Amino acid sequence: MPQSAKINRQILLASRPVGAPTAANFNLVETAIPTVADGQMLLQNKWMSLDPYMRGRMSDAKSYADPVPVGGVMTCATVSEVMESKLEGYAAGDLVMSFGSGWQDYTLSDGAMVFRLDKQMKEPSQALGVLGMPGFTGYMGLTDIGQPKQGETVVVAAATGPVGTVVGQVAKLMGCHVVGIAGGEEKCRYAVEELGFDACIDHKDVGLNDQLAAACPKGIDVYFENVGGKVFDAVMPLLNAHARIPLCGLIAQYNATELPAGPDRTAQLMRLILSQRIRMQGFIIFDNYGNHFPEFLKTMTPWVESGKVRVKEDRVEGLENAPEAFMGLLEGKNFGKLVVKIAD
Repeated sequence: MPQSAKINRQILLASRPVGAPTAANFNLVETAIPTVADGQMLLQNKWMSLDPYMRGRMSDAKSYADPVPVGGVMTCATVSEVMESKLEGYAAGDLVMSFGSGWQDYTLSDGAMVFRLDKQMKEPSQALGVLGMPGFTGYMGLTDIGQPKQGETVVVAAATGPVGTVVGQVAKLMGCHVVGIAGGEEKCRYAVEELGFDACIDHKDVGLNDQLAAACPKGIDVYFENVGGKVFDAVMPLLNAHARIPLCGLIAQYNATELPAGPDRTAQLMRLILSQRIRMQGFIIFDNYGNHFPEFLKTMTPWVESGKVRVKEDRVEGLENAPEAFMGLLEGKNFGKLVVKIAD
């Protein structure tokens, strides 16, 4: 169903999932387009971003951000056009990126977490990926926490996702030996042949541990963690003294309802961190680095425009298809940054 100028379609959180989300956890409704008050603007959402962190927002477990309430609009970032403005500094026709829009056709905004975009931008959806939160996450986590030095070995999980592609390509620009880990032969081939990684290991292969060790003969100096699970198990024995681990996600565990089977290895991990003097730091991009966003754009935009950093998107058409696409994202079915086109 195409976007309408008369109604506002919204996708609500119908219930909290237990384990992996299902279609029953989402509810598509139609409401009136909201009325603009003083100090507000009405955004018509054109593109919306789907990201793994949204799974955490569906849960009411303690976290860094408040959960989406049951019956509330699912949260996301969008590229939007200002339809009407009573907010100083914005006018109808402006193109913006909003981090608080939600899964819906139209959003009222007071300007918080809204960034103006160039109306002539060739690919506005890139503001949700390589030039948005995922790219910003990869860049800051790598450069500030990872601090790779020329000649060091950098390993990144989910290597062909929107964060991993930035991490790997920026590490190559910094003169590092880069090894990716991804799901499937096609993704690994893309990482090496198109993105310039030195190697990429398929985490579905039973020989993951041995292949990773062979690809990292000097050990691992920086491991960018956004997966967890068996991938981290393969990385642990290869971590060098003074290794750095930026931690921005654990997608392998987002749908878990209990601890993994097997012995508790917390002591083993703590001993490794101590003996190898490893720095592992979790971060939430806008909490830790929000004021660095303009600096990031100034660096990343020329790299993207010149082709030094390449981009791949997985595009889905139609707001109504967002739930299915999101469920596939959590299963690793996407190839590239997952975005939903809502309107032309």
